[in-house]
Amino acid sequence: MEILEIMEKHMRCPAIKLRDDDPQGPVTIRTTQFITNRLLNRRQFIVTIFHPTRSNISRSELGEKLAGLYKTEAARVSVFGLKTKFGGGVSTGFGLIYDDEESQKKFEPKHRLVRSGLADKVVKASRKLRKERKNRSKKVRGKAKTKAGEPAKKK
Repeated sequence: MEILEIMEKHMRCPAIKLRDDDPQGPVTIRTTQFITNRLLNRRQFIVTIFHPTRSNISRSELGEKLAGLYKTEAARVSVFGLKTKFGGGVSTGFGLIYDDEESQKKFEPKHRLVRSGLADKVVKASRKLRKERKNRSKKVRGKAKTKAGEPAKKK
């Protein structure tokens, strides 16, 4: 039984379906405040996406569409800060298009490079584990500090 049928049955009023979610529905992309930033070798802009029949648009799909619009590679496009307006149908965010991969690696933050696949994620122990090791090593002196800071051995 669909949710709308349940609502109609229990609330004694006809339920209204506000939007048909069509995952392949039309999407309109507009860029505003377009700036060519020569110091950072990039173009930057605010992107507004109109998606009336969709819940949202993926960042990768948006990057591909922007790359086609500005005649560049999809890997050089970085889109972030997407926020959907209340009520849906419209999202706004920020977009960057780098001139080359070298400048993208130089100026883009590490977490966005990891997202786009240009850098490897640094794998480290959990925060709690790091704190436990630190506090274990504080309890001893000298050469034993390094031994106390190592992970605990399993029995």
